[in-house]
Amino acid sequence: MTTESYRFGIEEEYFLADAETRGTPRRSVKPFHVEAAERLPEAGRELLQCQVEVCTPPVTDFAEARDSLARQRGALADLAAEHALLIFAAGTHPVADWSRQLPTKGDRYRGILRDVGLAGRRSLICGMHVHVEVPDPEARVDLMNRLLPFQPLLFALSASSPFWQGKPTGLAAYRLSAFGELPRTGLPELFADAAAYARYVRIMTEAGSIQDASFLWWSLRPSIKFPTLELRIADSCTRLADALTIAALFRCLVRLVVRRPDLNAGLDGVSRALADENLWRTQRSGVGAELIDETREAGLPFADALEAVLDLVAEDAAALGCAAEVAHARTIATEGTSADGQIAAFEAAREAGLNNRQALDAVVDWLSRTTRGA
Repeated sequence: MTTESYRFGIEEEYFLADAETRGTPRRSVKPFHVEAAERLPEAGRELLQCQVEVCTPPVTDFAEARDSLARQRGALADLAAEHALLIFAAGTHPVADWSRQLPTKGDRYRGILRDVGLAGRRSLICGMHVHVEVPDPEARVDLMNRLLPFQPLLFALSASSPFWQGKPTGLAAYRLSAFGELPRTGLPELFADAAAYARYVRIMTEAGSIQDASFLWWSLRPSIKFPTLELRIADSCTRLADALTIAALFRCLVRLVVRRPDLNAGLDGVSRALADENLWRTQRSGVGAELIDETREAGLPFADALEAVLDLVAEDAAALGCAAEVAHARTIATEGTSADGQIAAFEAAREAGLNNRQALDAVVDWLSRTTRGA
C-alpha cells in the first residue's frame, strides 16, 4: 500500500458517568479499565480516570473505520453497563465537577500535571483526533500551514460541548476554552518551512519546555510517531456518522492541498488572525456561525462556506471513495450538531418541569443513547 492512498486513523475519547447519578463515577473505575484493556486491545487511558480512548487501525476504507468504531462503542457501552456506568462522546461532561476528578496513574500523566498544575486537573474534556498519512512527510509543515483556514469549519461540525460544570455556557463548544488554559494549544503557528519548525522544536526541547514535539498540543500538528498530519481540533463526536464525516473531510482536504500547492500559499499573520476569529465564531455558534472569507473580505453564512469547501474537495472525495461521508456535512449543517441536540434535550426537559440538574441528567441520557446508537 502506498502513502498516496492517504491512509487514516481515528482516535475517540469518551466520558464515563455513574448510571444512577449521571455524574462522574463515585467508585473506583479501575475494574472497568482493566476489563476494557482485556476485551478491547485498542482501548486506552486518558489524563483523567473518568475517560477512556479508542482508535481504529490505519485504514483506507470508511466502512472499515465505521465498523471498528461502532464495535468499540458498543463493547464499551456493554462493559460500562456491567459496572453501573454510562459512556458517552462529547467535548465536555455536562454535570461533572473538575475538582473531584482523579488523574490517571503513569509517568507521562504525572509529568504533565506537574508541568501544568491546576490547568491540567481542569482539563475535563474529550476530543477526536484524525491522522492522515501524506505522500511526503517532509512537506507536512507546509501542509499544516495551508490547512489552517479550514480548521474552524471542521471544528464547527464537531461542536458537542455546550455545558460546563453543570451550567449552560451559551456556547456551542466550550471545550476549547477549557483546553486553552494549557500551554501550546489552539491553532499552530505559521512556520516558514520544515527547517523553521525543526528549529522551534529543538529550542523548546533543549530549553526544557517540552520533552518532545508530542507536547505541542495544537489543533493540527505533524505526528512524531507516524508519517501523518494529526487533526486535534474536533470535539468528541456523539454521533458516529459525524465523526466519520469530519475524518473524511479532513482526509480530502489533505489530498487537496497536496495536489494544489498554490492553494493557501503565502498565508501571513492576518490569515492566522482571521482563522482564530473564525474559530471563536464557531466556538460560540457552531454551524450557525458566519465565517470570514479572507479573499472576499466579507462574512459568509456557514452553509455557503461549507458548499465552497465541498466544491473544492469533490475530486478528492471521489478519488478516496468517501463522497457519502463528506456529503453528510450538509446534514450536520442543516439538522444541527451534537451541541444542538444537547441543548434541545435540556430545553425540552426544562419545559417539562424538570429542574436544572434533572435537565442536565436528561442530556447525559441523550448523549449515552446517541453515542451507542450512532
